[in-house]
Amino acid sequence: MIYLKEANVEDAKKEYQFFNDTPADENGFENKYYGFSYEDFINRALTEIIKSSKGIDLHEGYVPQTLYFVWDDNNIVGLFKIRHYLTDCLRNGAGHIGYGIHKNYRGKGYATKGLALAIEKAKDVIKENEIYLSVHVDNPASLKVQLNNEAYIHHSDEKEHYTRIKI
Repeated sequence: MIYLKEANVEDAKKEYQFFNDTPADENGFENKYYGFSYEDFINRALTEIIKSSKGIDLHEGYVPQTLYFVWDDNNIVGLFKIRHYLTDCLRNGAGHIGYGIHKNYRGKGYATKGLALAIEKAKDVIKENEIYLSVHVDNPASLKVQLNNEAYIHHSDEKEHYTRIKI
């Protein structure tokens, strides 16, 4: 069964492994916890992730963001980041939702299903009438994931497609 689960302390070992297996920047998915030791992940990263979801101790220019891991039974297969609202930089960039699928699970439909689940979660926190996303122009698989979830291309530049999903 595929489901989303918010980042939490109880699943820290599997969450850490996901971050450890995911490069710092891959196809636009930024993993600022890559290379952390397990102790630093527990003591710094996970604390920051949980506080961020509640809007506590945010760095200047940051917005509350909840991280949801995509699980297939007992395995983490991906991660979705839902930003609760947008700054001008996010509105013209990464948007409300960012995601990454573990390299061992790509091409199996997890991103499409995970995005559908993330959209349902996002509807509870996003106040705009559209969900903003972006995707590198050289990542057609991710663009297809978004289009399969009723996104449309709002505009593009030489690096990115900026998509929207009506709520």
